[in-house]
Amino acid sequence: MRSSVPKVLHRIAGRSLVGHAVAAARGLGPEHLVVVVRHGRAAVVAHLAEVAPDVRTADQDEVAGTGRAVQCGLAVLPPLSGTVVVTYGDCPLLGTLTLRRLVEVHEREGDAVTLLSHRPPDPSGLGRVVRDADGTVAAIVEEKDATPQQAAIDEANGGIYAFDAAFLVEALHGLSDDNAAGERYLTDLVAVARGAGRGVRAVLVDDGLELEGVNDRVQLAALGRAMRDRLLDAWMLAGVTVVDPATTWVDVDVRLAPDVTLLPGTQLQGSTSVARGSTVGPDTTLVDCELGEGVRVMRSHASGARLGDGSSVGPFSYLRPGTVLGPGGRIGAYVETKNAEIGAGSKVPHLSYVGDALIGEGSNIGAATVFVNYDGVDKHRTEVGDHVRIGSDTMLVAPVSVGDGAYTAAGSVITDDVPPGAMAVGRARQRSIEGWVERKRAGTASAEAARRAREAAGTGDGPPPDRAPSAAAGPDPGAEPNEGLDG
Repeated sequence: MRSSVPKVLHRIAGRSLVGHAVAAARGLGPEHLVVVVRHGRAAVVAHLAEVAPDVRTADQDEVAGTGRAVQCGLAVLPPLSGTVVVTYGDCPLLGTLTLRRLVEVHEREGDAVTLLSHRPPDPSGLGRVVRDADGTVAAIVEEKDATPQQAAIDEANGGIYAFDAAFLVEALHGLSDDNAAGERYLTDLVAVARGAGRGVRAVLVDDGLELEGVNDRVQLAALGRAMRDRLLDAWMLAGVTVVDPATTWVDVDVRLAPDVTLLPGTQLQGSTSVARGSTVGPDTTLVDCELGEGVRVMRSHASGARLGDGSSVGPFSYLRPGTVLGPGGRIGAYVETKNAEIGAGSKVPHLSYVGDALIGEGSNIGAATVFVNYDGVDKHRTEVGDHVRIGSDTMLVAPVSVGDGAYTAAGSVITDDVPPGAMAVGRARQRSIEGWVERKRAGTASAEAARRAREAAGTGDGPPPDRAPSAAAGPDPGAEPNEGLDG
């Protein structure tokens, strides 16, 4: 893999390779589930503890080979009876249904060994399945040890087995590493079983991709695309519209309802769920999000957000974890939210930051409003009531609250609580210093434009002198403010 990350921890469809293997095996309902680890042990064990804490791990020692790996796996278990299934950790498309078929055939026929086989277009590098005239399996021969006649066989061993437990435990003790690779091959147990007069059978798998392993990043990408296509096919057959499957990616744990529409460039990751009638995309990424019915999200990125029925987001918005948008709510263009609960029917139309906030129902947050939640040391919370109108370019300096039905004037800096129904004005009175540009920026295009405008208005031969403002700077409580509310 040319990677510092162990191969089985590389991911496709939102799950590690070993995570896919564990999920497929767990579907059988096994009494014991063991993962044998060697390369990158610490990272693999830590990952398994996070995603599959019920799984046991066993360490393989320096003795090489699949047969030795199985011995090490059995060593951590009590004495066994019944069927033991052995599978790989790097075959992400192998599903529980195929494993169940393997077990059913094995137990119905009562054989010592049953294996999965396939006929790949090019079996190079794979062990060949040698059959007797009656179709039973005579041997599995690794390519390194195969004769030219055996190498010409097109049926390859998939490396997935079901064993009779008693036979497996006994036969493993007799394995030898006397072969070209110096390894203890699990495949040698086929010959052991035949020598003991026990049956060996191969179950041919039509879909060879299920048995494809990952050995480099090219194969990782190819199997990732194959899994993507299969997941999307299943969702489309279940009633989901996928406009462009080639640019749409859906993780294996995502859940979609009928009549959901996914537009081009959509990525649904993690545990995201989307309810009936919602449309996602184009060019949208949702990670661990929950969308209600009839939601619309376009050209945006959201992580850990919950969006109520009939709400809308985007374009070009960023919803961070803890964002909750109530039914019928709206988060518009170029808005960032974090740890923000926005009530039913409330709107943050555009160009705003809403962090560590609680907004009631039916409120409107004007353009370019900032919830100033960080004082350089700690984060603080802002509360905005129901049916509040926050004027454009308002700074809400937390901790602060704005009561139900209150207004803030455009351009205000709100540092104190606003009572219900009040108009809060937190800005200095405007003053205009006439003639400033012609005096202080003489010779510029601005000064020339000002001169022409003054002459056209007939206001005199030169710019007026500096003069003091007619009133002290500061808000006028009796004035009607320019609300600047954004719809």
